Order: sequence, then structure tokens, then C-alpha cells
Amino acid sequence: MDSPPSLPPDDFATTRWTMVVAAGEKQTPAAQVALAELCQAYWYPLFAYVRRRTGEEAARDLTQAFFAWLLEKNSLAAADRTRGRFRAFLLTTLKNFLSNEWEKQRAIKRGGRAATLSLDFDAGDSRLRIEPAAGETPEHFYERQWALALLDRVLTQLRDEYTQAGKARQFESLKPLLTGGGNDHPSIAKELGWTDNATRVAAHRLRVRYRELLRSEIAQTVASADDVEEEIRWLFTVFGG
Repeated sequence: MDSPPSLPPDDFATTRWTMVVAAGEKQTPAAQVALAELCQAYWYPLFAYVRRRTGEEAARDLTQAFFAWLLEKNSLAAADRTRGRFRAFLLTTLKNFLSNEWEKQRAIKRGGRAATLSLDFDAGDSRLRIEPAAGETPEHFYERQWALALLDRVLTQLRDEYTQAGKARQFESLKPLLTGGGNDHPSIAKELGWTDNATRVAAHRLRVRYRELLRSEIAQTVASADDVEEEIRWLFTVFGG
């Protein structure tokens, strides 16, 4: 019942976003890889933003074109001007790109640009069809989708850790205690064949590890430890906490 090992203290010198910001105008292969990894992880909120502003086909073309431009051109030079948060940099850069490319992109035939990232637009559109659309600006919708994407990545990392440790059943049983789906320790203890106290200890360890992974994932998208704390407060704001 041992929990997965704790993370070492955050080292902001090696996080993906700080690597990108540090590269500035002197792009390096490592910085480009770090940027591509961040884009792959958080493409959906950008696609959702564009989709809210345009049609389905245009959103796919514009999103893919944006990533092609971002990864192939010297666009990292602007990173140090926005500083701080990767999500803010992406949205600001996307808005500038759209204002310059909107008309030109309409003339590009679908498939005319090589795919820079492998993006599952079909799954993205399926998700958007069940999202409420009324009373929300594209900017707020983008922020909510970013927050959901971040939390989903953290939960996936946690699930993977438990699965690799042979504890997939334990994770699925305890997950409702983590995500607010309940507080029924006795039922979970019975399901796992544990004592109530052992279940509470395991649930505590799960929550601790979740918080560690959350901080680590946020650190990949901000520039300092202070930004991590602000980003956590921002998460509560997005969900009305």
C-alpha cells in the first residue's frame, strides 16, 4: 500500500516553459522540443477558442496553421515580453496570428499545410458539441478548457503511476475521494478488503501525490515558484472557488 515516491523540489531552470523563455531569439533544439511538447499537451483549449470564433473546418485549418507558424518561425522571440504563463503567451500569440492570417487562411485548401502536430480534431469537435455555449466569452471558454486540460493531465499522470505500480484497482476505488465524488471510506474499505483506517491513509497519500503532480505540471507552464501559487489561485477562480 506504499504510495508512489514524492517529487523532488521544483527546479524551475529545467521546466519546459522556462526553457522556451530562456531561449528567446536564440532558439535551440531543446527549446523547440519543449515548446512542441507544451503545444501537444495544451492544443485543445486553443482549438476550442478558435472553434468558438469560427466554423469547424476553418478552426481545424487555423489551429494547425498556428502551430506550424509557432514551431517553424522565430516566434519564441516574443516569449520574454509576455513572460509568466504559457497559457497567456499562447492566447495572445494566437490572437495576433488570427488577426494577420484570417483572410489568408481562408484561401488555403484543407490539407494544404503539413501537419506540425498530430491533433485529434474529431475528438475535439465531439467534446465541443457537449459543451455549453451560451453566456461565455471565447476567452473565458479558453481559460476553462485550459484548466480542465491541466487537471486531466495531472489525473492521467497519477493513474499511470498507480497502474505502473500494480495499483490500478486501488486508484479507481480511491479516485472518488480525490475528485469530490464521495467520502464513503467504509464502502471503499470493504471493496478493497482494507480497514477503514488503512483506506483513510491511502486516500491521504493519493491526495498528497495529486497535489505534488499538480504543482509540477503547473511549474512546466510558468516562470517562477510565485507563479505556481498564483496559477493555483487562478484555477479556483476559473471554477468559481
